[in-house]
Amino acid sequence: MNLALIGLVVGMALGFAGYFGGFAAFLLVGVLGAVGFVVGRLLEGDIELGELGDLLRGRDRRR
Repeated sequence: MNLALIGLVVGMALGFAGYFGGFAAFLLVGVLGAVGFVVGRLLEGDIELGELGDLLRGRDRRR
């Protein structure tokens, strides 16, 4: 799947959640989508837990 199609699917999911469930459902779907994205990247090996922790703390490990 290309990025445009993925963006379309995510936008539609957020739109349905916002329309049928309200703003709280919109936020919940967005947060869970972000968590799923990070878990997927971790499982693929694209990022490591140490890098993720540094990123959340605002540190740059690449220097």
